[in-house]
Amino acid sequence: MSTHNGEKYLPLCIESILSQTYPDFNLVVWNDGSSDNSLYIAKKYASFDSRVKVVNQKQQGFTQSLSQALKMTSNKYLAWVDSDDLILPTCLEETVSFLESNPKYGMVYTQYFDIDEQGDKLGLGHRCKYQYSQDELLKLFITFHFRLIKRIAFEAIGGINETYKFAADYDLCLRLSETCDIYNLQKPLCCYRRHQDQISNTFRRQQSYFAQKAINSATVRRNASQSL
Repeated sequence: MSTHNGEKYLPLCIESILSQTYPDFNLVVWNDGSSDNSLYIAKKYASFDSRVKVVNQKQQGFTQSLSQALKMTSNKYLAWVDSDDLILPTCLEETVSFLESNPKYGMVYTQYFDIDEQGDKLGLGHRCKYQYSQDELLKLFITFHFRLIKRIAFEAIGGINETYKFAADYDLCLRLSETCDIYNLQKPLCCYRRHQDQISNTFRRQQSYFAQKAINSATVRRNASQSL
């Protein structure tokens, strides 16, 4: 995960990861130039859990810092969690189990609950009502929230494109959809926190711009592939 001034929700997010029923993972917490207590909080968890590694760097922005954090990992599967969100206790166990049992898939993503600032559930996220298809993904970012990705699939497409500063995850999923099978696990295993300071509120215009850019690029790639 990457965090910038995320002290308010960071402890709960880290604890949700460390409480997983699937224990075989490594967590890289990248402190992206925070001026609050985020670094102290992350180091506190690293001091008593060897699975946690903390990196402290000058602020680069979410996409660049996340990309660098992912490059520090070497596990068979990879994922990331936003530092204001949560994953439920069996999230890793169930998504790892699916990919282990279904080798043709390169990525699995879950449904999710919306939660408020206090952590109270607001109901299923609205994207949960959409069934996965490559065409549907081109219309809406339905592979939203927790995703477990095979490293071999991630690296085959070059990983995160850091030029997509506010929609790199959407661009990544569009490119993955063109090279591997994706599965929607019909179960909410994570929580998306809605609050005033989240990126989708503070950078709404930029996020919309880069999302449309990702759609346009995917459309061009698909049209070129169909013409071959």
